[in-house]
Amino acid sequence: MILRIVHMHFREEAIGAFLDLFDQHKQRIAGQSGCHRVHLIQSREEPSRIGTVSLWESQAALDAYRSSALFAEVWPATKALFASKPTAESHDLRWSS
Repeated sequence: MILRIVHMHFREEAIGAFLDLFDQHKQRIAGQSGCHRVHLIQSREEPSRIGTVSLWESQAALDAYRSSALFAEVWPATKALFASKPTAESHDLRWSS
């Protein structure tokens, strides 16, 4: 399993637009083959700091989403709202028994 965390910093006036964009597309993102879930996180101290946390079956599933028409639609619209460059990390998720 791959846990993907994307940290984004939005312009203050763009926060609402991003939250609307996420709400509009979250079900389609979560419905991508190999996606187990996607969550939004928002800093309590700095609300313009927002991230996504998603769980993917494999790197291939994440890569397929990043090559999809949906990603090509959502990512440019998201990037247009940034105050600074985002960061992303992928982690191997290992379950303990």
